[in-house]
Amino acid sequence: MANTPQSKKRARQNERRHLINKARRSRIRTHLRRVEEAIASGDAEAAQTALRAAQPELMRGVTKGVVHKNTAARKMSRLSNRVKALGQ
Repeated sequence: MANTPQSKKRARQNERRHLINKARRSRIRTHLRRVEEAIASGDAEAAQTALRAAQPELMRGVTKGVVHKNTAARKMSRLSNRVKALGQ
């Protein structure tokens, strides 16, 4: 358990950040799942729309430190390739 005032404050801050990051990660996963579902249904227009909505959410996660930059780039690249293939 935290003993010093500084370590007690860090524990409080960590708990708060954990909840915020958890919510943000959940939001990102929801957007990615919507793209996956649109791809699975075969609806190219819905997949394109979902991808456009997911991209800023994923990049916001990178800015906030929830997702690594290369992970986000890899996910966007793979999803956009699948959406592109769906449209052809």
